[in-house]
Amino acid sequence: MKTLFSRIGKFIKWMLLALVAGSILLVLLFRYMPVYTSPLMFIRAFEQVSRGEQIRWHHSWVDLDSISPDLPLAVMSCEDQNFLNHSGFDWEAIKKVVEERQEGQRYRGGSTISQQTAKNVFLFPTSSTGKLAWARKGVEAYFTVLIEFFWDKHRIMEVYLNTIEMGDGIYGAQAVAQEHFGCDAKDLTRNQCAMIAITLPNPLRMDSSSPTRYMYRRQRWCIRQMKWIGHFPTREELKEKKE
Repeated sequence: MKTLFSRIGKFIKWMLLALVAGSILLVLLFRYMPVYTSPLMFIRAFEQVSRGEQIRWHHSWVDLDSISPDLPLAVMSCEDQNFLNHSGFDWEAIKKVVEERQEGQRYRGGSTISQQTAKNVFLFPTSSTGKLAWARKGVEAYFTVLIEFFWDKHRIMEVYLNTIEMGDGIYGAQAVAQEHFGCDAKDLTRNQCAMIAITLPNPLRMDSSSPTRYMYRRQRWCIRQMKWIGHFPTREELKEKKE
């Protein structure tokens, strides 16, 4: 019996080591390699087929230098204003979310751009509760730590803007620019970037090509935040700041 437990223990240990090594290798690979697909893209395609619909899958990878500099600034202004300063987790935002939950208020998400990138690229976005939800959050946190360690902020934003869902069957900056505004990502205007950014919490409900009055109000708020923050730094500026 002891021999059996010993073998099982060794098997579990080697499985865990293999998973850790594999995850690190994958993160290192995506540090340099474009991310052409994500689990969410496959899930959305499956949902469309299950409803008897034609698959809608619009996605083209482009480097961050080929995206309007206003778009990373806009998403940072709306989604994660401390993106350049935190190490993957905005503890102040998390604290506020916990307080709002305890008070029974409607709460906003506390996920950073780094956390969202880790979830988009490495996890299947299924709804879960209880212990399973905590397990998913733990895996998300693990990958967040990895990408913050092995990637720089420029790369995290680049992957985020290429994998985030931006509409029905639309993924990434280039696809939304072409499908909603008839241009390339590098030619998006400041107003268009702000409109895209404010839809990210729910891109299937809010259509950046057909904004409502509420969306226009949010757009104006986003533009004010963009003016306050100033600009999203280049990779060279990020290196100088780090040094």
